[in-house]
Amino acid sequence: MSNANLILIRQFCVVHEIEYTFITDLKNYGLIDVVIEENEEFLHHEQLPTVEKMIRLHYDLKVNLEGIDVITNLLEKIENLQQNLTSSQNKLRLYEREKF
Repeated sequence: MSNANLILIRQFCVVHEIEYTFITDLKNYGLIDVVIEENEEFLHHEQLPTVEKMIRLHYDLKVNLEGIDVITNLLEKIENLQQNLTSSQNKLRLYEREKF
């Protein structure tokens, strides 16, 4: 795996001024995936927006891990519903065009 797509968790915590244990707790709770290479833990760069959102929820809004889990699941469901709605609207437009 390319290290270019991985962010060292230790460095991430320093930059974001958060405790390493918070990332460990997110991993243990199943909210994020961690890659271990050469005895170092890394995050995939694709996870950064999600992890940063979880950091804001926890540190700024004082939401606990259970709350973060619920919020994350609800946001995923909303995103899926929005994608389904967009797909349905596009199909409807296609059928309406064929009618005329």
